[in-house]
Formats: sequence, structure tokens, C-alpha cells
Amino acid sequence: MSADRWRNPLRDPDDRRLPQIAGPCALVVFGVTGDLSRKKLMPAVYDLANRGLLPPSFALVGFARREWSDAEFADTVKDAVREHTRTGFDEAQWERLAQGIRFVEGSFDDDEAFDRLKKTLTELDIEHGTDGNHAFYLAIPPNAFPTVLAQLKRTGMAVSGRNQTWQRVVIEKPFGHDLHSARELNALVNSVFPEESVFRIDHYLGKETVQNILALRFANQIFEPLWNSHYIDHVQITMAEDIGLGGRAGYYDGIGAARDVIQNHLMQLLALVAMEEPISFSPRELQVEKIKVLSSIRNIEPLAQHSARGQYGAGWQGSEHVDGLVDEGFPADSTTETFAAIAVEVDTRRWAGVPFYLRTGKRLGRRVTEIALVFKRAPHLPFDESMTAELGQNAMVIRIQPDEGVNLRFGSKVPGTSMEVRDVNMDFSYGEAFTVSSPEAYERLLLDVMLGEPSLFPVNEEVELSWSVLDPVLAHWAGADEAGDTPEHYAAGTWGPECADEMLALTGRVWRRP
Repeated sequence: MSADRWRNPLRDPDDRRLPQIAGPCALVVFGVTGDLSRKKLMPAVYDLANRGLLPPSFALVGFARREWSDAEFADTVKDAVREHTRTGFDEAQWERLAQGIRFVEGSFDDDEAFDRLKKTLTELDIEHGTDGNHAFYLAIPPNAFPTVLAQLKRTGMAVSGRNQTWQRVVIEKPFGHDLHSARELNALVNSVFPEESVFRIDHYLGKETVQNILALRFANQIFEPLWNSHYIDHVQITMAEDIGLGGRAGYYDGIGAARDVIQNHLMQLLALVAMEEPISFSPRELQVEKIKVLSSIRNIEPLAQHSARGQYGAGWQGSEHVDGLVDEGFPADSTTETFAAIAVEVDTRRWAGVPFYLRTGKRLGRRVTEIALVFKRAPHLPFDESMTAELGQNAMVIRIQPDEGVNLRFGSKVPGTSMEVRDVNMDFSYGEAFTVSSPEAYERLLLDVMLGEPSLFPVNEEVELSWSVLDPVLAHWAGADEAGDTPEHYAAGTWGPECADEMLALTGRVWRRP
């Protein structure tokens, strides 16, 4: 049965209110023994099955160097699912899913292993009904991409067959190390898979609150008229983590906060906030509008004053005293930043003159990701200064995690006989407004891969445009390192280095303390 015929013929394919069920297919995961697979991918596959969004003819194939049988791999997946499932473990549902679980032992340069993988997929197509549709998930280091892609090309597994079958590849970030390497990576991937078959995972785009940005803007008349430079003073986009590097020091050195978060997550959030209304919500129209924004971004000069970076030291994370970067195994002479902030502008009529401040860091005050649109002050306040001493600027804050929702801050009179105005908050929380918990980002994204729905996946041009914004900042920091101007230290549990505060203080602004 083909993927198209699997879908309910009574269902309108354009009706997005109804759940879409994936057609017959196999998901092949390279790097299946890693944390990403154990904590995110395997539980997401099970949760999709538990929600009835995977067909009986779905198969999961693991590829790794472990000497596992199919049953031993299934037990490993089962343990991961029990520990991390969102929807609760059901033995009957697990047994149905386990019927399609297979394992192939081998290394990436092992021709025989990939020949066995092809044989396994052929058997699943015939015996389990996966129908020739295969998605290859590269949850592996980027330096292993060329070998795996070459093997998929050599064996013919990357080539779609007849009867509208499909072959797709899923790539985890980072998408390159800079613009040059991103272009090389894109060319490599596209030499094996056409661009429409490439799905670059940015898990932030799978979060419900990120998708709600579009609904918030374009389904409501009250917000969109204010969403421009006439009313908005500046925008702050923050992704803060309260954890340190721990055992990831070796991986993180040479990458840093800017490459790890700003180039992908924060640039994509900026694009969704700043984009114009698309003609429709088709993947192509969304990508067109995001590309327009990314093409319009420019760094605010001079970079020495409008960028900041730092490395965390020891300090207090709540009531716990935590080690600094070097004590966690980071090289003492490394200049890789754990905090990064940049200031950019979007050169369009809507946003001319509005700075966008992007920041991310580890060992900050708390774990939070948010977008804050800070409004200009009222041009005239008919109050004495003492009446509004505690009044700040109006703000709309979109909370991405952990407490998903939207907050509006505005001025209100304090009860009493005197006229005193101070800030109050109007809060919308997903957890309180909806009885259904939000799916994990990887559930939505894996399902979209199987459905061939690319709306939430950055294309080549988006990746390269994001690097073109960040590359000058990285080059400036490299030059500063050579001159002895290394990242500034900040204590764990604070909100970053002083140079980040100075960056906003130049224009009389301050960072939010979420």
C-alpha cells in the first residue's frame, strides 16, 4: 500500500485541524546509542505510536557498532521509552511497535554492514509493509556525514524507487562551523539527496510556543498593528541555561555559544518574529518570508561595542555551589565562549531602527527561553514624575520554555486615593488554558519528516544567510583573541558578563532578568 493510499480518503488533506497519520515507512537511526537517541528520538517514536500517529507498517532500524541482536536492541529502546515517555508506557502498544524493530551492527566505513542494512530494509518492505519509504536520521558528528552519505549513495539507498516511494535524510545541527563549511556540507548532502528530501532538525521550531508566534501575529488584529518600529523600541531574544558543560567540555571547545545557539535557534526565532505575513502557510511561502528577513539582517557596528562574550566561573546556582569552566575539564587557555550576545538590525520598512538583541549562555540565573518585544514609552505622560516612578516600558513576552505562554506588561493604577501607576502583568499559560499537554518537539518534527512536511525545517539558503550574519562577529572575536582581549569571566548563577550589560547601556537600555 503506498503512502498516499494509506491516508484516510474521507479526510480533507488541507484540513489542518485533523491529525495526520504517517504512511508506511522505516526510520533508520545512525548514532542510535547516543544520548539524543535515548532521551529524545526513541521516546518520541513511541509517543507517536501511542498517540495513533504511526501505522502498523512502521519500522525502526538502529545502526551502530554494538554486538546486539534485534531483541537486545528492542530491550534497549524499551528501557529508554520507559524512562522518558511523555504519554505513559503501555505494554500492548509497545509489543505492536516492537514487531518492526531491527538492528544492524557495523561501522560507517563497513561496506558489508551497509549491504546488510539495505537487505534489512528490503525485507521490511516486503514482510512488514514499509513500502520502500525510508528516512535516514544522522544523529552523528558532522565529520562522519561524508562516509555515511557515500555509503547510502553506493548502495542505492538514497535513490527513490518507483510508485512514489521516498528516501529522506535528517540532519542534526550544527550545520557547519562557518559559512564556508556550511556551503560545503550543503553541497555534499545535495550530491546524494535532493534539497526537497533534506530535513535539517532545529528542535526549537518544533515547540508549540514557537509555532504559536504565527498564530499570535496573524490570527489577531490587536497585535499586528503594533508589530513595527512605530511602537516597538527593541526586541530581546534570550536562551538561557542554568546547567554547565559537565562531560561535554571536549565537544564544546571550539564551538561555543554563538555557533551552538545563535546561528540556528535564535536566528530562526528572529525570522519568525520579524517576517511579513505569508500568502499561505505552505512550506514554500513560509520559507520565502523567513529568507527575506535573514537577507535583511545586518550587524550593528562597531562589533566591539555591539557584541559580548564570556566564560562562566565558579559560583552559586540557587543553593548549590558549582564549579567553573576549567574545573569541569575545559582547557584553561581556551577562548571558546559559554555566553554570547549580539545586536543586529533588520533593514526593512517595518523594522528600520529597531535593534534586536540576541543572547545565550550557560550557568545563567535560570533556564528560560523567551522573546521580549519592548515597546516605546508613551510620548506624553500626564502624570507627575512621582506617580510613575515604578512604571517601566510596556512589553510582550513570549515564553518558549519552560513555562510556555505569553505575558503582557502594562501600567495600572495602584488601588488607593492617590494616583500611582506601576507595572502589572497579564499572563496566558499553555498549561492552564489547555488540558492537553504539548507534544515534545521531536514528536512533531519526526512526524513531519515522515509526512514530507518541510515547514519547520530550515533550507540551504536560511542556513547560509544565518552564517553570513554570525561570521563577521566570530572573525572579530578571533582578532580580539590574538590581541589578548579574551572572553570576560562571569560567576555562575548570574546573568552573564558585565560587557553584555555595557552593550545595552550604550543606548540606555537594560537586559531583562526573566
